[in-house]
Amino acid sequence: MQGSNNPFQQNDSLKNGQTTVVQTDLGSKDGQNKCPSCGSTDISTNVNTGKLRCNFCRYEFEFEKISGMVEDISQLQGQVIGSGATDIVADTKDVLTFKCSSCGAEVVIDTASSTQARCHWCRNTLSVNQQIPNGSIPDVVLPFHIKKDEAKQFIENFVGKRKFFAHPKFKEEFTTQNIMGVYFPYMVVDVNSHAHFVGRGEHQTRSYIRGSGSDAKTYYDADLYEVEREFDLTINGLTVESSSDKLNTVSSNKTNNVINAIMPFDIENCVKYNSNFLKGYTSERRDTNIEQLKGLVDTQSKDVARHSCNETIKQYDRGVLWSSEQLTVKGQQWKSAYLPVWLYSYQQVRGSNKILHYVAVNARTKETMGSVPIYMPKLLLISFFVEVLGILVMFFVDFDYNWIFLFAGFLYFFFIYFRYRNSNARHTYEKETKTTISNLRNVDKFVKHENGLSNARMKGANNNAVQGQSFVNSLIDQSPAVKIFNDIHKKGSNQ
Repeated sequence: MQGSNNPFQQNDSLKNGQTTVVQTDLGSKDGQNKCPSCGSTDISTNVNTGKLRCNFCRYEFEFEKISGMVEDISQLQGQVIGSGATDIVADTKDVLTFKCSSCGAEVVIDTASSTQARCHWCRNTLSVNQQIPNGSIPDVVLPFHIKKDEAKQFIENFVGKRKFFAHPKFKEEFTTQNIMGVYFPYMVVDVNSHAHFVGRGEHQTRSYIRGSGSDAKTYYDADLYEVEREFDLTINGLTVESSSDKLNTVSSNKTNNVINAIMPFDIENCVKYNSNFLKGYTSERRDTNIEQLKGLVDTQSKDVARHSCNETIKQYDRGVLWSSEQLTVKGQQWKSAYLPVWLYSYQQVRGSNKILHYVAVNARTKETMGSVPIYMPKLLLISFFVEVLGILVMFFVDFDYNWIFLFAGFLYFFFIYFRYRNSNARHTYEKETKTTISNLRNVDKFVKHENGLSNARMKGANNNAVQGQSFVNSLIDQSPAVKIFNDIHKKGSNQ
């Protein structure tokens, strides 16, 4: 079992496989969506139930799921794509003209900014439900479930716990009156795969101390095993942003990572797209294609496979060093989705620099994450006092590790900074994505006893490694504009 420079190889059967496009908007009609009970076109979402409701007679529409997609992921073969996830056509016209079926007037809808409009003569609502190849009509939508007043309370509570070091101007200007309900574009991907891992793992048998006082040191004995795991793996609903702007979670002028951190969504409750779900909310149009996102999805799929395998190697409490990792993708299914977020934004201006802070609420699960501008003079001053106090404690307290107090001020500063900025917050997709393991094959072969190990964990253990974020970072061109996916933006500039 020799190591390699690139231990995780992917045998992708999709390269020469068949691609099937499923038309997910069959039966959708452009123009008027009328209430089945009274014929009114005044329709919106009931956030209590997530259903569409007629605002005139109060009749509620039943959920409508998309059809034609593969439901049993273990049977998925080749590449299946929902029609809303197909490539964006650069020359597609954003402006569409509909004839009102009530009065015959012609109404113009700019799909770049909206998918609905009212007839200026009879006031009936006209909607765009059939997909057009510009990224504005997804396959599925997940309706808002959290009311605006609830979202306001979550945001106020989040900010309220961070008021002490918040910038005075932010505290003066903070208000939840301008929070917005936004549908952000995502790709939801199902994967049918086969994983094969080979490596070595260590199981601790004893720990003990040698020496005394300041010379005391802990040592470990362990058993070393050759480890092999092979299994079928289905990944259900791996979700990635399909807005090139939101993909950049390390932006220096936007706190996009806090939006990423409120995932996952309960995507199993997605319904067939209907523009009436968007009434009263804003939306952002998809501007990436599968080709740009495939590398990210493949890398995250490998991370999910690696962490799923951890459930089968719990006996190796010192970790496992995989020398060979293979993921064979037998089938992949892509759906374009609109997912709901309540969003508060605040732009902080520091000289010529500007940073856009977000506080986001998952409008399904209530998960809340955000970034609050810090008043640095106050934080630095109090951190200095903590540092002085730590030095005094170091001299007057008899403690074997009293040198740690020397870093008290620095530790306090970074603790507060990360609590307010949350720059390390992210969606832990490798653990939160739904998976199923089947046909598991275990091989555990004893190699030798190891005595007197000085490290508490196995050297080089990589079974908890996550590479998805590094993949995103590698796509970022550190230019003044911090643009990602240059080919996407070049294509977008031509639209």
